[in-house]
Amino acid sequence: MNEKAKKMKPIWYFVGIVLLVMGAVIFLEGVYEIIRNVESKTVLAHLHSNIWWGGIMVVVGAIFILKNRNVSVE
Repeated sequence: MNEKAKKMKPIWYFVGIVLLVMGAVIFLEGVYEIIRNVESKTVLAHLHSNIWWGGIMVVVGAIFILKNRNVSVE
């Protein structure tokens, strides 16, 4: 096998990127709703679930990226 062959990243690295990006979008949308006082007609809107879930997705995505950044699959 060629010594200079590029090694592939594991799938969890890319899952982390997707979680990080989508979590950031959801989180920022929640912040926008708070800043602009968007009125929601749902029962639990006062809990701001999009901020919570967006934040959780960002943290989990960052963990996936950090744990798999130097791992390579042959």
